[in-house]
Amino acid sequence: MTAMAPSRTEPDLSFLLDHTGHVLRTRMAAALAEIGLTARMHCVLVHALQEERTQIQLAEIGDMDKTTMVVTIDALEKAGLAERRPSRADRRARIVAVTDKGAQVAKRSQEIVDGVHRAALESLREEEAEMLVRALNLLATGHLGTPAEAPQAVRRARQRG
Repeated sequence: MTAMAPSRTEPDLSFLLDHTGHVLRTRMAAALAEIGLTARMHCVLVHALQEERTQIQLAEIGDMDKTTMVVTIDALEKAGLAERRPSRADRRARIVAVTDKGAQVAKRSQEIVDGVHRAALESLREEEAEMLVRALNLLATGHLGTPAEAPQAVRRARQRG
């Protein structure tokens, strides 16, 4: 005897958000790769330009572990886009300073990121796009703003190298 699968009573938000998020990330990765950046590199450049930030602060903003952050900054330094410097506020702390070349690349990468986002939203009617952004903002700052404590760590979707 075969058991019947339970019937779904609600839309599968997990699938919808995971799938669309994954596709958006792959499109972003492909677009940024054209100028030699990764999404993480873009994130570090843009946030390091906003104000003096330590590697730890940038890692938190970009949701990166320490090892990933070090590898990302190493790549930015190798490309001549950023450099590690002592903080003016705390000489023991290291900040990430963006070079002039890095600032130019960050400007271009932000245009690319904005273009990928714009293309996704333009695939919807204007009122649908506005409603989607409003609803996602409400979820991100409200009900789904803070991860729940789980007995076992929940892994994020793995990015293909």
